[in-house]
Amino acid sequence: MGPLLRPLLARAALAGALLVVALAAGASEQLVDGIAAQVGTRIVLLSEVLRLVGPQEAQLRKAGAADREVAKLRAEALEHLIESRLVEAVVARLELTANDAEIDKTINQIAEMNGLTLEQLYASVVFHGMTREAYRLQIKQDLERRNVVNALLAPDVKIEEKDVRALYDEQFAHQPDVANVIRVRQILVSFGEGSARTANEACDLTTKARERVLAGEKFEDVAKQVSEVAPKDGGDLGWLPVDQLASWMREALDPLKPGGVSELLVQPFGCSVLELVEQREMSKPPYEKVHDALREEAFNRKLEVKFREWLEELRKKTYIDRRGYFADAARFDLKAPEEPTLDGSIGSDTASDTGSGAETGAAGALSGAAGVLSGSAPSAGSAPSSGGAPSAGESGGAPSGGEPGGAANP
Repeated sequence: MGPLLRPLLARAALAGALLVVALAAGASEQLVDGIAAQVGTRIVLLSEVLRLVGPQEAQLRKAGAADREVAKLRAEALEHLIESRLVEAVVARLELTANDAEIDKTINQIAEMNGLTLEQLYASVVFHGMTREAYRLQIKQDLERRNVVNALLAPDVKIEEKDVRALYDEQFAHQPDVANVIRVRQILVSFGEGSARTANEACDLTTKARERVLAGEKFEDVAKQVSEVAPKDGGDLGWLPVDQLASWMREALDPLKPGGVSELLVQPFGCSVLELVEQREMSKPPYEKVHDALREEAFNRKLEVKFREWLEELRKKTYIDRRGYFADAARFDLKAPEEPTLDGSIGSDTASDTGSGAETGAAGALSGAAGVLSGSAPSAGSAPSSGGAPSAGESGGAPSGGEPGGAANP
């Protein structure tokens, strides 16, 4: 699977599966949907949240996760949908809607870049639990997000040569001219401070995840569902210099050959399992060779920060009211709320963000000059996505745990 298709489908695994809100007893009966949140004059339905988290919630429950963890998952999904509604309102106000021709062109480009026919691409989408219609909707939303970013934010992002040089030093200054490097994936489940889980609960979840891998499931697929480290990248920590690995990580990886999986590892911060993906010798790239790629990365980093700031400002200016169960789920650090029903009947509490009115946007506060993202991918992935979802050009992950791992690019 090509580099553009992988992250797009990783998002689809979270956002794409459809939920049929119908009683199993009879096709003619249908449950009454409920409102999870009001965002300005728009609403988020309970069924939208449940279908967004469906696969992940099923895996959590299968693994015996506490209700608090399910509440946290649902609360995060609701925030993602709230941000989508905020962006949708700006798209409508500024007439930045993506049309069918743009969607078709983008999908064709994604297929071509991945060496697939259109039918093969759609088959892959369906295999990952997403319908054609849902996939087209996701592409439409990505394009519209890109349009908003290009129009309001990109023109104000400036990159200087010192930014590029600083990024080069960050990534390569401590790397020797030639180094032995390994690519590692990690499944990490935390416990203790900041987590509702005990050490036994965390290690039990990690052990079950390891057993699934040993039984034949792909490590990255299990990591996307279970790991707290780089889940969107399948637990990928990137390329790590062997001589900079934490001692516990080096000891666990030393006996492994590529494709090998470590034993259960218990650290003060959590329980984990490692996979050795690949190992090689790597030379430090000259600055000139990676300059353009680093400039684009520096641009996207600044743009991502600007996008999050813009989105937070938009939240403050918009009336947001979370309903019932989700008023409690928004405070998932407290006791687990009661389960919701699709009629939205549990609880009468609301949790509201203070806003100045329905759909008051950032159009007046930010520059409306049109701009073009440098190096934007045809799948619209170069624009930061609502909810922090990975973009189509994004890859890699940061090492987690005890000591800094350092990263090297292949």
